[in-house]
Amino acid sequence: MNLVKNLQISLVIPMKNESDSLVLLIESIEEQSYQPAEIVLVDGGSTDQTIEIAEHLASKNTKIKLIKTPEASPGKGRNIGIENARNEWIALTDAGITLEKDWLEQLVAKVLEAPETEIVYGNYAPKINSFFERIATLAYVPPQSENVIRGITIASYLMKKKVWETGGGFPDLRAAEDLAFMERAESAGFKSAIAPEAMVFWQLRPNFLSTFQKFTLYSKHNVWAGRAWDWHYGVAKQYLFVVPFVVLAILHSPFWLFGFLAWLAARTAKRILLHRAEFGVKMLFNPLIFGGVALLVLTIDAATFTGWAQAILNKNGN
Repeated sequence: MNLVKNLQISLVIPMKNESDSLVLLIESIEEQSYQPAEIVLVDGGSTDQTIEIAEHLASKNTKIKLIKTPEASPGKGRNIGIENARNEWIALTDAGITLEKDWLEQLVAKVLEAPETEIVYGNYAPKINSFFERIATLAYVPPQSENVIRGITIASYLMKKKVWETGGGFPDLRAAEDLAFMERAESAGFKSAIAPEAMVFWQLRPNFLSTFQKFTLYSKHNVWAGRAWDWHYGVAKQYLFVVPFVVLAILHSPFWLFGFLAWLAARTAKRILLHRAEFGVKMLFNPLIFGGVALLVLTIDAATFTGWAQAILNKNGN
């Protein structure tokens, strides 16, 4: 236990235009059962009240260090924050997130169990307070299984600073910079552990339009990051299969649309069944849930192709 109590941690958070969420995040940090030694907030050019709110919070909490930069992507913001962090251990999360009270304690506990650990992956869960957030969880959030994490995420992450130094930092990107960094760290052979109980809570987009806009942005930046193979090609293959049914429905008979509908129903059912450990199978037989998930799947597909087209038309990424 002495190891845990002596582990000094810098918590680094990039942010931009987070006036609606920053107070909740800081409150969840201040309620942590294991406190970070410092909280490094890096503002990447907010145009709302984020900086004023951060300055007010810093005036009441001396652990908060606010760094302001005119323009910074999440990758650049993390690099600036880590470079200015004073401790060997770096915890990372994102704005728009809230933390379970024992989040940092659960991450640190893995270092106690195995002192050779250099990276700890925490867990995440969506906030589900509405019908739309429920169908969004079913449509695109990875499922949760017992004693594992949903997937690696930089929003719930602990590492030694040398991991960042060895990997050359985060790419200066708006999206996919976290995956690129974590993949490099994995390939470098650093000793890692998972902490399924180290939970952060992620606020989903509240409606179809904002979901479309967010996924369009992610899609575009993932293409610019050279990761079309990781997402876009799989979606394109799906549509290469189903386009003939649509063409035949137009040119021959509307009955060919049943092929398209069967394909969409199968995709929707698969998404719902992946979450059966969390929600059971009853969602599969709720027409509102099923229809909502199907529509959201199509919305995300449309956003994928829209972002892809934008990235191709603007290859410089400006």
